[in-house]
Amino acid sequence: MGRRRRGGGMPGAASLPLLLLAACCCCVWPRTQILVAATTDATDLTALNTLFTSLNSPGQLKGWQVNGGDPCGESWQGITCSGSSVTAIKLPSLGLSGNLGYNMNTMSSLVELDMSQNSLGGGQAIQYNLPTAKLERLNLAGNQFGGELPYSIFSMNNLKYLNINHNQLQGKMTDVFSNLGSLTTVDLSFNSLTGDLPEGLSSLSSVKTLYLQNNQLTGSINVLANLPLSDLNVANNRFTGWIPSQLKKINSLQTDGNSWTTGPAPPPPPFTAPPSNRRKSPAKKDDGSSTSDGKSGISGGAVAGIIISLLVVGAIIAFFVIKRKRKSKREEHFEQHQPFTSFPSNEVKDTKPFEESTAIDVDSLASPASVGLKPPAKIERNKSFDDDDDFLSKPVARKSNTKPIKAIVYSVADLQIATDSFSMDNLVGEGTFGRVYRSQFNDGKVLAVKKLDCTVIPFQSSDDFVELVSNISILHHPNLNELVGYCMEHGQHLLVYDFHRNGSLHDLLHLSDEYSKPLSWNTRIKIALGSARALEYLHEVCSPSVVHKNFKSSNILLDSEYNPHLSDAGLASFIPDAEFQTAEQSAGCTAPEVDMTGQYTMKSDVYSFGVVMLELLTGRKPFDSSKPWSEQSLVRWASPQLHDIDALDRMVDPALKGLYPAKSLSRFADVLALCVQAEPEFRPPMSEVVQALVRLVQRANMTKKMLDGDASRRGDDQDQDFI
Repeated sequence: MGRRRRGGGMPGAASLPLLLLAACCCCVWPRTQILVAATTDATDLTALNTLFTSLNSPGQLKGWQVNGGDPCGESWQGITCSGSSVTAIKLPSLGLSGNLGYNMNTMSSLVELDMSQNSLGGGQAIQYNLPTAKLERLNLAGNQFGGELPYSIFSMNNLKYLNINHNQLQGKMTDVFSNLGSLTTVDLSFNSLTGDLPEGLSSLSSVKTLYLQNNQLTGSINVLANLPLSDLNVANNRFTGWIPSQLKKINSLQTDGNSWTTGPAPPPPPFTAPPSNRRKSPAKKDDGSSTSDGKSGISGGAVAGIIISLLVVGAIIAFFVIKRKRKSKREEHFEQHQPFTSFPSNEVKDTKPFEESTAIDVDSLASPASVGLKPPAKIERNKSFDDDDDFLSKPVARKSNTKPIKAIVYSVADLQIATDSFSMDNLVGEGTFGRVYRSQFNDGKVLAVKKLDCTVIPFQSSDDFVELVSNISILHHPNLNELVGYCMEHGQHLLVYDFHRNGSLHDLLHLSDEYSKPLSWNTRIKIALGSARALEYLHEVCSPSVVHKNFKSSNILLDSEYNPHLSDAGLASFIPDAEFQTAEQSAGCTAPEVDMTGQYTMKSDVYSFGVVMLELLTGRKPFDSSKPWSEQSLVRWASPQLHDIDALDRMVDPALKGLYPAKSLSRFADVLALCVQAEPEFRPPMSEVVQALVRLVQRANMTKKMLDGDASRRGDDQDQDFI
């Protein structure tokens, strides 16, 4: 009773310290709450952490962190939020380097992304996983991005402003515009874009400003004729043809520095359907009435088209008649000077064609009907019929690749010095295609040199190797081990790649000693997602698609941050499937259909990906002869247990010591179980695999926090933090 009376009256001297302590706690508690209960959406936070890492963790970005933090609550530099969602990233002119984050597409509320006037890209392509849901403004101008326009722009239905000027974009302009009806400003000037304008540009029904100057674009600009433009600049390109009369009415029009045709423009070609409902049909009269009202008769334009068509057919027939006469003379001359050999009549038919098309068979051109109005074959565009009279009689082994190779050319002497004459001390691995050596150059840079085995890839000529290098050099993705340079001297064929100090995933999983630090669960998921993104890029972004054929843990290289980099991309595509199957001896990684038919497909890559994910899950090799027979094949042993939670617990790599979330483990097992389905048609495409893994990696930071607080994974409180 006495204690209750003291508590209800005035405080005595003995109570003052307690009151002061309580007051301090009240002052400190709100700040503690801010630190614990972050206001930023967890998905956006993960994307910004990744972006900071991809930008090489620049110190000039105030407030930014590699892990954790609260961008909205702590007001990170350049970040604008609405509630808990990040709506804008504006970091122009800050001297930033690196690239964009691989998971920016998860930022579903982002309206504006401005990374202009920095040094981003380093010649690499723009990350294709850009935010698409609500993005209205995308400004990457004044950087060093290479490659083509990222295909993800196609999905930016709300985009109004697109600016990628003063970069190093190259190749044909990707047709990403047909879905961008809200776009008002497009600036792709001062790049190295080539080829004709894509038809999708005609769908830009709201565009007012279009800057394409200072590229290498070709063909006509007719596709722009009916756009509602008020400002158009196509200067300093390689455009030809006529400037459409509609465009001449634009207030601000710049067309200098092209090869325009003077004189009156020709009538439109006959039977041409309008490319879009928004454009006026060329088959309509000026008053809007149709010329095809059911009456017979042919318009003047149709007559002109028929005449032109007949002239084209006649020219083609005349050309081949002349060619046959020339060929007969050459054969006659050849036989006179080569009495002991005969010129085979099927020389042309058996040659390998340009552009991987069927070779021209002169004997089949017996009538105009067999020619039609199409070119006789897909002949190399830069080659003229008149450049070489022997064009049809020369066998062509492989298409000549005219694309410039953006890779360093090394001499054998350079690489011998860097590898100490390819000493065994510098040998870091030996794979399907040859040995890999660590090389250190005079400037201190460390690279990996792959010495190709000529018995696996037998190059018939130097052109074959150059074509291979060209095909590999255009593959750009943060999770690929990208080509740095090459060497072709004295019969040697060598490829130079980035060197990754943490070695291969295979070595970390299977060759680590007792002093090695085991891979944590979060790191394993990170490796799985990065590897999946690499395959997604090869399968669904590259055109044509690239089948890896050789996806295995020894080809997944890890950098200092344990980011995965898939090696050997594009190498196996140079070898026929049957020959590659003979050369590749990695038991346990290939899909069942490959073993039966010898045919590699994207679905067989998905299966191999699932096998590697099983390695990550269990710590076991794909095939281990030291195990009992029923456990030697990893897929055969693991597949029946992947949906049994108790069995799954027993399968997990003991090196994890139980430090993993049960729900995350279960969902990871569900994903890889689909990948290792015996029937190819039941395996998911890699884009679906990526999305499933994204949902796991979004909680990576929470995983670490929970595991630091409680090593147990069985409690409901922990599991609710994972998907």
